[in-house]
Amino acid sequence: MKKLLVGLALISASFVSMAKEVNVYSYRQPFLVEPLFAKFTEQTGIKVNVVFAKKGMAERLAREGKHSPADVLLTTDISRLIELHDKNLLQAVDSKTLTEAIPAQFRASDDTWYALTTRVRNIYSAKRMGEHAFTYEELADPKYKGKICTRSGKHPYNVALVAAMINHHGEAETLNWLKGVKANLARKPQGNDRGQVQAIHQGLCDISIGNSYYFGKMLTDKKQKVWADAVHINFPNQAGVGAHVNISGVAMAKHAPHQDNAKALMEFLVSVPAQELYAETNMEYPVRVGVKRSDLVASWGEFKADDLSLEKIAEQRKKALMLIDQAKFDL
Repeated sequence: MKKLLVGLALISASFVSMAKEVNVYSYRQPFLVEPLFAKFTEQTGIKVNVVFAKKGMAERLAREGKHSPADVLLTTDISRLIELHDKNLLQAVDSKTLTEAIPAQFRASDDTWYALTTRVRNIYSAKRMGEHAFTYEELADPKYKGKICTRSGKHPYNVALVAAMINHHGEAETLNWLKGVKANLARKPQGNDRGQVQAIHQGLCDISIGNSYYFGKMLTDKKQKVWADAVHINFPNQAGVGAHVNISGVAMAKHAPHQDNAKALMEFLVSVPAQELYAETNMEYPVRVGVKRSDLVASWGEFKADDLSLEKIAEQRKKALMLIDQAKFDL
């Protein structure tokens, strides 16, 4: 009997140990999420185990199947969330905390994914051009021939922008727009968003497209500050639909072994303290309404954001990729 009780105690202790952890697969970088996880563990006693990756999350989850240890999935934009959703790798999370904190525009209608932060797809322009109220549409104007730099059209950040253009203008007009922008490129699409601002500083082009938080990263980087100092950060389409907005997001894995802990972590990430830390660390916009932006981000001013839902953008993702190919944008 004594041995049985000891055995049960060991099993119970093992179960408690397992229950006090949560496993995260993350596309977000360690410097950003580790402080959040440390605070979560401090508050709840739940240990956070993290696997960091730059790509291949969907493939790994599919390969692991029902034996996957993943509970929570962190991604860097809507395209990656939709890939996980379309491959049936997520499960719905019924949470009043999440739905009350996150505007409907920034979460799935079936509760399978939620935004954590937002970022704008800005137009950067050389200060030597002076100030100008840009629109995305005018980037196809021949007056900008040889003046635009961008990363690959097939990068998820640009695919989402093209998908938004399809929603607003239809396929035919968006294809013509892509062809017009391609005709205005100063060089073949290459590099990352910050590399395009560097090219503006070097005089290779005058205009680029890039996410808002990269401006903050450059301004706070000793080497890259000179690049940022050479440009204006512009919020496009302010007289129209507003600037295109993308997200970083979170979801629960389909076969999450620690569902309660996963839900607790997801809810923690939309709490005011966590949202403030996100905003300060990565210079993104908090998804939770009313949370203070970092002082640096706030200094860029208020702007009108496009209220097109991310699900509408996601619906046009495949068509966007087809149009980018048809325009031979990267060639």
